[in-house]
Amino acid sequence: MKSEEGKLQLPILNLPEIQSKISEREQKFWIFDSLRKKELVLTPEEWVRQHWISYLISNLNYPKGLLTLEKGLKYNQLQKRTDLVVWNTEGKPYLLIECKAPQVPINQKTVEQACLYHHQLQTEYLILSNGLVHISLQWLYEEKKFIQLKKFPEAPK
Repeated sequence: MKSEEGKLQLPILNLPEIQSKISEREQKFWIFDSLRKKELVLTPEEWVRQHWISYLISNLNYPKGLLTLEKGLKYNQLQKRTDLVVWNTEGKPYLLIECKAPQVPINQKTVEQACLYHHQLQTEYLILSNGLVHISLQWLYEEKKFIQLKKFPEAPK
């Protein structure tokens, strides 16, 4: 994310541009997270996550109050954290988004990791994204399988 001159070079993603507050201190770049209302270290994965937050709220009209970042859950005695969870208006998990850095391919390992989180949360929708490639899935409860969607799920009702 830094050029040879030490300047910040952010990858262009396959998501709408965002208005972000970026600062530099302690020899790191930081980005302001509007959901948690604090600065976070600007990693490639965080850059993708912040784009998704903005896209859901600004473009798909998801209510900001239904989004949760890095929700903790346990799997096989291990503490894990989801990247982004959207809840429906009844307080049930609706959409899980697993974010990866742009240079990380969306492959079988990524799908398996997201499915572990999905198994715990039982969301209706799952999105896998590295900011460049996005896979949108819907869980069919009766058939116990995912189907791939051509678009992203609408905001929960």
